[in-house]
Amino acid sequence: MEKRVIVFLVLSLAIIFGYEYLLKELGLLPEPVISEPAEPSTNGTPSPASTSPESPTSRTPATKEAGQEKPSGGDVRAQESRVEPVAREFIEVETNLYRAKFTRRGAALVGWELKRYHGSSDGKSAVQLVRQGGKFAEPLTVTADDSSQSLELSDGIYRVEKDFTTLDQEHPTGHITFQYENPASGVGLEKRLTFHADSYVVDIVLKSSGLSGTVNLGLGTNFGIVDWGEGFIGSVGTASLIDDKIDRDMPESEAEHKGSVKWVALQDKYFISALIPKTTASALPRKQGDKLVSTAIRLPVDSSGTPLSLQLFAGPKEFDTLQSLQIRLEDTIDFGWFLFGSWDMVRAVAKPIFYVLRYINDYTHNYGLTIILLTVIIKLLFVPLQYKSYTSMKQMQGIQPKVAALQEKFKDDRDRLNKELIKLYRDHKVNPVGGCLPMILQMPVFVSLFNILYMTIDLRQAPLGLWISDLSVQDPYYILPIIMGISMVVMQKIQPTTMDPTQARIMLMLPALMTFLFINFPAGLVLYWLTNNVLTIVQQFVTDRLFFRTPAITATVDEQGVKK
Repeated sequence: MEKRVIVFLVLSLAIIFGYEYLLKELGLLPEPVISEPAEPSTNGTPSPASTSPESPTSRTPATKEAGQEKPSGGDVRAQESRVEPVAREFIEVETNLYRAKFTRRGAALVGWELKRYHGSSDGKSAVQLVRQGGKFAEPLTVTADDSSQSLELSDGIYRVEKDFTTLDQEHPTGHITFQYENPASGVGLEKRLTFHADSYVVDIVLKSSGLSGTVNLGLGTNFGIVDWGEGFIGSVGTASLIDDKIDRDMPESEAEHKGSVKWVALQDKYFISALIPKTTASALPRKQGDKLVSTAIRLPVDSSGTPLSLQLFAGPKEFDTLQSLQIRLEDTIDFGWFLFGSWDMVRAVAKPIFYVLRYINDYTHNYGLTIILLTVIIKLLFVPLQYKSYTSMKQMQGIQPKVAALQEKFKDDRDRLNKELIKLYRDHKVNPVGGCLPMILQMPVFVSLFNILYMTIDLRQAPLGLWISDLSVQDPYYILPIIMGISMVVMQKIQPTTMDPTQARIMLMLPALMTFLFINFPAGLVLYWLTNNVLTIVQQFVTDRLFFRTPAITATVDEQGVKK
């Protein structure tokens, strides 16, 4: 009898454990559902989204592809188009442009990788726009006026429904719906996201219940800021377009900015994330710490649960991409930036040059060669002004002995000296500022090129060739700055000058100072300056040898003993 009991127990255990093992080996056992632990609500009871055994989330097994049920037969496309509950903790979306990752906790965004752009450190890993690690606010989290309701919305576990596996040309659009509902508190929220295969824009619709007043949808901490950077980088941090005016101020504490809000954004030199409300909204920018900023939009809600529509843009500052949105988001690329402000004059010059730069690159496919060709074109346009400047400098050099004689004779009478100098310039038809005026007129062009080469993402990681693999960063071996400094020494030696020997020796320090300054400048900008110097040397050589031969004016002494 005892032997039979032992045999029965052994067979029972073998059936209990062996059956499950056999199903696993045959692939017939569904994968276990990964569920979050019960989340406490405001009244101390677990939230129904995580504990209800009857919820579709807990009943639906996850599969290996995007957490959807595996089609068992029939038309595969028809089954893929159905909305299926998702039980996994993380929900991933991949388009032709980016990979995004969401979490069921708070329906927040926890990852946004740009597939076409790589990090500057290794040049291989994709650029990550979401700040990871630490206790930072996560993008697309919804909060409410009431603190307990905010805790529910931002920390609750959401049901997820997804109607696509991949997005491509055949399936260009897909939807993910996050749903949270707590019957105990009456709070509910539905967040529906629409993704597009070839766009950085995500359409968002919010529907709430049990809420009143306003809700806030945030961009989180530094979402879109990849590199804070140092030095000449333009605007980094928060930005918004309110009442047709772009605001880049970063308040120390959260302050509500009211008005006609077109968008709020977080940005660095090359990347940006922005929320674009389609209804009445206000902006909530905030400085959270050193190089830590956040922003959000505040949207009104009513008891009827009227849907709130808005859009998210998260991607590179590609001019055409931003301009296609037609909301002035392209103005975050500050073509007019100069010193501590922005000049409309510089912006007006920079944009046409930017168009020409890209047009040339369509043929060269190398931005290094494009910069050289653009510099040649600009140099040719300024030939008349530079020739006039060179002529004026030659004339000033010719009358320099007379100027020196007048300065010596009237060194104790400044008024008389100025009158005599003016008379001398008039008699010889010389303009003392003629050599400087063309240089002043060229300054907006130089500043515009500085902004284009320094600010636009087109030159990011664009190679020249040889040792220059990225024109947007400094020359790693300082070869271009050193050659540029040498070219400036050559220019000083061949240019006409009116300086005395002491001043000339002091000016020899200028190439060294410029070389030191340009060491940290982007290689593309140094390449432009070097090319411009080389063209100037060639121009002066050609002008002196072929087109310009002005005999020096011989100094004579008049009856009053003044040299002429």
